[in-house]
Amino acid sequence: MNSDFVKIIATNKKAWHNYTIESEFEAGIILAGTEVKSIRQGGVSFQDAYADIKNGEIFLRQLHISQYKYAYYSNHEALRTRKLLFHRYEIKKLLAKIKERGYTLVPLKIYFRNDKIKVLIGLCKGKKLYDKRESIKQKDIKREMDRDYKKNSN
Repeated sequence: MNSDFVKIIATNKKAWHNYTIESEFEAGIILAGTEVKSIRQGGVSFQDAYADIKNGEIFLRQLHISQYKYAYYSNHEALRTRKLLFHRYEIKKLLAKIKERGYTLVPLKIYFRNDKIKVLIGLCKGKKLYDKRESIKQKDIKREMDRDYKKNSN
């Protein structure tokens, strides 16, 4: 029996539209106390967020975590760089892929797993405009087929 409790806090919906996601990796994140409290309240925005590798470590940049409104003087900076916790072999694998042309690391989800905040990072390749149009077209076709199936089954 799987005893993992997962509660999704925020999802980067634009990532699935703008990128083709090759693979996903779960990582821990180093946060300040006020950041954790703000995340519990849902104060997270993925706009322009990305991850990069520097000196054998992975950092999450441009992830906006709102300041905690009840903090007195020790509040955090909203857009600060945060370190992600990966195994060394995962970092080496990601570094090899990133060196290939067109790959980037994008945060996909932030969630609680057994009272620990985790980030789902995707190894992504950017979509061209025609790929985005094709994705929208496929989604519309699927929606129409589901609608027709539902109408015919009644």
